[in-house]
Amino acid sequence: MAPTSLDRAVTARLRALLEGEPDKDHLNAALRLLAKWRAQLVSNTIIGRDGRTVQTGPFKGMDYAVAASEGGLAPRMIGCYEAGIAPVLEQIIAAAPARIIDVGSAEGYYAVGLARRLPDTEIWARDADPKAREKCAALAQANEVADRVLIGAEIGGAEFDICTAAPTVVICDIEGAEDEVLDPTKAPGLLAADILVEVHEGMKPGLLDRIAARFRDTHSITRLDRAEDAAALPDWMQALSDMDRLIALWEWRAGPTPWLWMTAKDRA
Repeated sequence: MAPTSLDRAVTARLRALLEGEPDKDHLNAALRLLAKWRAQLVSNTIIGRDGRTVQTGPFKGMDYAVAASEGGLAPRMIGCYEAGIAPVLEQIIAAAPARIIDVGSAEGYYAVGLARRLPDTEIWARDADPKAREKCAALAQANEVADRVLIGAEIGGAEFDICTAAPTVVICDIEGAEDEVLDPTKAPGLLAADILVEVHEGMKPGLLDRIAARFRDTHSITRLDRAEDAAALPDWMQALSDMDRLIALWEWRAGPTPWLWMTAKDRA
């Protein structure tokens, strides 16, 4: 089989990384590069076998008509992406809040997935990246929820005052910027919301404790660590190598990113 343009690009990058004397940093970068290349092939195989419909998990049945803005596509398609927070997502769905604000919505995995499960909930999808917002709009359209997914750019400060008007859940995944955004001294409306935040402790050591301290008096706080759900792998993957099965679960994280589930005590 002739090499693809992706094969050629990865090979060129790999050769550049491995020039010169052996170096652990370059070897690690080469390993990550090859793993991402293989992840693309695994994702293509999943789509070829099962189509672009999410197979399991909280968002089973979602038409995943877009590429991932960042991170692995395969676990999204399988339905095991960020499996550690799946029970909390089901809690949120059962509570059926009036509004969900997805901060760092990317291509809309959570915003659109929750819109499908919660037909009476208003979903705000906020992201600084215009390309991510375009993908989110396309995903919402493909799943016939575009009228309830309100897409916009960054959010912060007084905009969170809307959380006091009706039961609201804030979902936040913004690559370390949660340190600035989730500050109730700047955004007091957050004190009325339930908050599910991915904390990028590796980028900012001490951030987990800092955010927890800000909400300790007003919220009940649970830490959720990463989990891999191998049971979600489709049966046909039994024929694949162990490496490909691992890569199908890989979310491309370079380090731990624990979540905090913080529920407002006055509504607990």
